[in-house]
Amino acid sequence: MSVHDLPADELVVPAGAGRAVAARRARLSELLDTGPGRNLGLATVLVVLCLIGVATADTFLTTANLLVIMTSASIIGVLTVGVTMVIIGGGIDLSVGKVMALASVWATTVATQSFGPVVMILCALAVGAGAGLVNGLLVAYGRIVPFIVTLAMLISAQGLAERISGKRSQIVTDPTIAAIASTRVLGVPLLVYIFAVVVALGWVLLNRTTFGRHTAAIGGNPEAARLAGLDVRRHTVLLYVVSGLCCGIAAIMIASLTTTGSSTHGTLYELDAIAAVIIGGTLLSGGRGTLVGSILGVLVFTTITNLFVLNNLASEVQNIAKGAIIVAAVLVQARAQRTKPSPRHQEDK
Repeated sequence: MSVHDLPADELVVPAGAGRAVAARRARLSELLDTGPGRNLGLATVLVVLCLIGVATADTFLTTANLLVIMTSASIIGVLTVGVTMVIIGGGIDLSVGKVMALASVWATTVATQSFGPVVMILCALAVGAGAGLVNGLLVAYGRIVPFIVTLAMLISAQGLAERISGKRSQIVTDPTIAAIASTRVLGVPLLVYIFAVVVALGWVLLNRTTFGRHTAAIGGNPEAARLAGLDVRRHTVLLYVVSGLCCGIAAIMIASLTTTGSSTHGTLYELDAIAAVIIGGTLLSGGRGTLVGSILGVLVFTTITNLFVLNNLASEVQNIAKGAIIVAAVLVQARAQRTKPSPRHQEDK
């Protein structure tokens, strides 16, 4: 008699077999969710986009075009570093684009007073950190939903930037600031090196310090983190200040690249940054994420934009493609969450 001839109620599956299958599925789900497998998948998408670029545009692989991609990714990438930390910590920051614009306007206004490049840079960093501090205080101590707080900051920063600049672009007159974007080291723009340094510092902060561990703990379960003795509110404020500092750095970068400080800078940058974080594998609910994945997400979106420009395709189609990618990433996250092992399975492992 074969196993197929037995009645259904006589089929006995070994107890360990079900647990082993569940464990394998859990490991695969975790790998595809935020582990190396997720980054490998994004790298594969990036390679596919490059192949499409080679097939559709003769100038895609030229040194000049690749540097354009890297330069474009640098500014949004610096913003993404701060946004990644905030989201891992259980928050959201919709204000980064317009805080960057405000910092660029304020810094270029200071520059017109002939205070020099150092004061201009410090001004941009102070404006960004100040906006982040306001966000953090309202979220942590005011107990207002982060979405509402940062949306209000986005609107306020836009209005203040327009008020300061009179809705006119402020020209960067300082040669040192203007030279940042045009300076190249070993053929690579200085902006790319600034981006790399910010990413490296962000990675160390998230993965090699207690600050990073506390960020993940607070994002995963703030009440448990509080009971464990962590100062959740103070840490939340610090996360938003770090995000604001990233805005200040990006403000100097974009002011140098465009030689202007303008209230129109950073329009929809916050959405691009959040989208890059999502497809990079960081959970919107907080507690888990990867900075490397976020940066790969930035490169994917920047490459898509570059492909559309080179092929003279409509921007609305580009936005549809980005939206589809975001939805697909969220669906993958949701599926991974549903297939997580139960506590009992974790104990059996």
